[in-house]
Amino acid sequence: MDKIQIIAIVAVLFFLGLIARFIIKGKLRTEYSIIWILMGVMFLVFSVWRKSLDLLANFFGVYYAPSLIFIFFFFMIFIFLIHLSVVNSKQHEQIKKLAQEIALLKGEKGNPEEKAI
Repeated sequence: MDKIQIIAIVAVLFFLGLIARFIIKGKLRTEYSIIWILMGVMFLVFSVWRKSLDLLANFFGVYYAPSLIFIFFFFMIFIFLIHLSVVNSKQHEQIKKLAQEIALLKGEKGNPEEKAI
């Protein structure tokens, strides 16, 4: 096993441990952590079994095998950004609806100064 391979495996295990810690402490929701776990597992597979990257590159017809990693992670980050955009849009609508409900509740409750007159 090469020195760089050992460093890569240790780095990936540290990354996965960090993700697990964020999940346990509640700083990262599990639905968002799935993509990071998948990326870590893919890095781990490529670090442990180095020929897998060459096999995949040959299968997809990619000349330079490491560029396949960048293509894969670019695609995963693109999907993640689309997901975050959908979540953001959904939350925007929920905030708008909540603001409207609060305005209606304040209108029903009325102003206490007006009732005193």
